[in-house]
Amino acid sequence: MSRQTLIGIDIGTTSVKAVMIGTDGQRLAESCARYPTSHPAAGLAEQDPADWLRLVLAALTDFDRHPARGDLRAICLTSQVNTHVFVDAALAVLHPALVWQDGRAAGAGVAIDAGISAAEKIGWLGAPIPVDASHALARMGWMADAHPELWAQTAHVLLPRDFVLARLCGRVVSDPISAVGLVGTDLTYAAALIALVPGAAGRLPPLADPLAVVGQIGKGFPCAGVPLVLGTMDAWASMFGLGVVAEGQAMYLSGTSEVLGLISDMVTAEPGVITFAPWSGITLHAGPTQGGGASLGWLSRLLGRPEAELAAMAAPITAQSPLFLPHLSGERAPIWDAQARGAFAGLTSGTGPAEMAAAVLEGVAFSARLALEALQRSGGVVPERLRCGGGGAASDRWCQIRADALGRVLIRMQGSDPGAVGAAVMAGVGSGLMPDLAQAAQRLVLEDRRFVPDPQAAKLAEARFALWQQLYQQMRPINAGLA
Repeated sequence: MSRQTLIGIDIGTTSVKAVMIGTDGQRLAESCARYPTSHPAAGLAEQDPADWLRLVLAALTDFDRHPARGDLRAICLTSQVNTHVFVDAALAVLHPALVWQDGRAAGAGVAIDAGISAAEKIGWLGAPIPVDASHALARMGWMADAHPELWAQTAHVLLPRDFVLARLCGRVVSDPISAVGLVGTDLTYAAALIALVPGAAGRLPPLADPLAVVGQIGKGFPCAGVPLVLGTMDAWASMFGLGVVAEGQAMYLSGTSEVLGLISDMVTAEPGVITFAPWSGITLHAGPTQGGGASLGWLSRLLGRPEAELAAMAAPITAQSPLFLPHLSGERAPIWDAQARGAFAGLTSGTGPAEMAAAVLEGVAFSARLALEALQRSGGVVPERLRCGGGGAASDRWCQIRADALGRVLIRMQGSDPGAVGAAVMAGVGSGLMPDLAQAAQRLVLEDRRFVPDPQAAKLAEARFALWQQLYQQMRPINAGLA
């Protein structure tokens, strides 16, 4: 009997990762190709959507030549969200895509958010989700004011997955999970919220269930004729790719940013937490931070040393070690402070690259702990362990620092591409090859290693985390003055 195969593709912040995997869990082929992000000015981050499509087609071309191609049953895509591309009716790109890190729409977001009460947000969205610089409405409001001629030509405002999917099968569609901050608990657009930006409603794509088959790869493309399962945003896909599918389970996704997630059907409307509407029996409380691997990448560029080398050479953390705020591009969950800035504290003449590397690794772990604590209040659950993965989880040293900082066991899953694996999980369920997400994840997701907190290091981290929080609070007026 031939093995049935699936393809999952993740259009991430820095690269396109793709995997061809058998329904028995065997990884048959994989690819990872990076693309650039341009920063035309401070606080701006742009990408060329042509890069997304080019690298997705390159991956599909490779898979199309694989001996297991004849057993391919479905393809599913996931992508970064709060990255938006404005296109016309023919899907021609009108402006470089605004990456989730881009802050140019902060003013528009503040203006919209200031006019909405917490009670209105809870009524419209089910949780007090902020309208920040990366929110779709803020982006559309900014485009209408800054480039009215482009706004007039805009037919659709799409996420990377939506754009590539539309080019592959000709259908403009998105899903309600990816439309975070735009949909209510009924998984439909929150009309009263969207009406705050004139013209927004008509430019948002129609919504379909994440497990729906929305079309086939078009003629002339590699893997032509293979069904396309819609999929959803990278955080959810990665959650499935880490095997987190059940009530009370938690994830720690480490990539360009850190994303913490907790599944709990209890909702307490904790400020700063993104609580998604229930889908497929899952209520996800999420805390996306702004800087994870991006912080180590910054230090790598600053010191001229590879990221992996910096992580490996990080000095032991002591009570006298420097502290680092990883707010190099502001911060998202749970503080949502666009004016926050990065900082070192406690530098001495003896501070070198090893000490700075340790401070960065610890500072990112502390930002994750701040988010996790907010998630616990939001969901009313304190998980004993977290499943972790992503490119930033490859470092054993960093994973141990995280376990110590959080005071929790971290279970690292195999592979550095949980988003692509999670998309394959969804392809399996959406195509009918697998009965549900839990069984699909159990078959396709495998454990790598466990990191247990060291009691002494965890005690030290507790004291340093309190100092780290004080540092952020004391930096706020200074950052406001600099802004």
